[in-house]
Amino acid sequence: MEEKKTIRAEGSRSHFSKNLILQIVRSVERGATRREVIERYGVAKSTVSGWMQQYGSPAWQASQKPLGQVDRRSMVRAIEEGKMTLSEARLAFNLKSAQAVKGYLRQAEKEKAELRRLSILMDKNEARQEAISSEDAAALKKALEEAELKIKALNTLIDVAEEQFKIPIRKKPGARQS
Repeated sequence: MEEKKTIRAEGSRSHFSKNLILQIVRSVERGATRREVIERYGVAKSTVSGWMQQYGSPAWQASQKPLGQVDRRSMVRAIEEGKMTLSEARLAFNLKSAQAVKGYLRQAEKEKAELRRLSILMDKNEARQEAISSEDAAALKKALEEAELKIKALNTLIDVAEEQFKIPIRKKPGARQS
C-alpha cells in the first residue's frame, strides 16, 4: 500500500500542508473520486468536502449547485422522451452521479402524481356543479329584491324611532363593544 502523505504544517491544526490540500482539491476537480482521496491520504469525507468548499475553483463550486427548476424539467423531459440516457444527462448537466439524476426523476414522478390527483379532484368538483336554470335565476332575483326591500323598510323604521324617541339606535363607527 502506498504510504500516506501527512505533512504537518507549522502552526496549523491541519495535518496537511496547504500545498498538499490544494493538490488534493485539484485531483478531485480533475475527476478523482472522494473514496480514492480518502484511502490515499487517510482523511475523512467531511474534511475533503470542507476543503472542496473552501479551496475549490469557482467553476467546480458552480457545478455543485443543485439544478434549477427549468434545467431539471428539461433533463427529465429529455430522458422520458428517450433523447438522453442517464449517463448522458449526468454529463450534460454536470451532476455528480447517476443517483442524482435518478433522484430528480423520482421527484418529477411525485410531482406528476400530485398533479394527476389534483386534476381528478378538480374534474370531480366541476362535475358536481350544476347549471342554474332560468327559472331558478328568476326566483333568486325575486328573493334578492324582497330582501333589499326588507332592509330598506327596517332602516326607515330605525330612522323614525331615533327621531321620535331621541335615542341613538345605530352603532356609531369606531364605538367599543360593551
